[in-house]
Amino acid sequence: MEVDQSEQRTVTRLCIQCGLFLLQHGAESALVEELSTRLGRALGMDSVESAISSNAIVLTTIKDGLCLTSTRKNSDRGINMHVVTEVQHIVIMAEHKLLDHKDVAKRFAQIKPLRYPRWLVVLMVGLSCACFCKLNNGGWDGALVTFCASTIAMYIRQVLTHRSMHPQINFGLTAFVATTVSGLMLQLPAFHQTSTVAMAASVLLLVPGFPLINSVADMFKGHINTGLARWAIASLLTLATCIGVVMAMTLWGLRGWV
Repeated sequence: MEVDQSEQRTVTRLCIQCGLFLLQHGAESALVEELSTRLGRALGMDSVESAISSNAIVLTTIKDGLCLTSTRKNSDRGINMHVVTEVQHIVIMAEHKLLDHKDVAKRFAQIKPLRYPRWLVVLMVGLSCACFCKLNNGGWDGALVTFCASTIAMYIRQVLTHRSMHPQINFGLTAFVATTVSGLMLQLPAFHQTSTVAMAASVLLLVPGFPLINSVADMFKGHINTGLARWAIASLLTLATCIGVVMAMTLWGLRGWV
């Protein structure tokens, strides 16, 4: 009996660790619930029940009528689909009996979030914002303005994130920098005829698209509380961005978006 309880306790920890990995790195609630349940059943549990919120996860495993419950606090570690994919691979391997609970624990311990070089992220973000400006009739001069402003803004965002700045303050300051750089460049004689689309495109790196998509997906799939929480966080980030843009335009007297 003690051996069975010890194994169930281990599997319970693995299941909630699985759910926590997914929740921390941006997976939607339905996927968190599904994969943690599949892992528990693959490792011999009769049933796995979980309750997910924006800042915690509660999970219960049932084996031969014995219930074990565990709770973990969730802390956001940024969107990282590499971690989500690795967890999915581990669950699938456990379902095919290629891994037991000891192997799963070892694989979980080896998961390291994949991070691209900071310079590459800055460059690609700048190029993507510049392309959006060009596609919206901003011209090549507008694309150049957007590229310069968004690359500087993305670098500032990375620096503030590295220093654990509060997300709302981070977004506000980044939006302020992006609008300031693009707006002041548009006042130069060389860019006097440039479309103000460049100013709008330079802050696109701050659009919280992934949290908004996840929030809608959660609410459609029955996870109302988690969906509303994610929607509220995304809305606050958008509000912080708007405040940063308005502050920059007011302080420097920049012409508005057309």
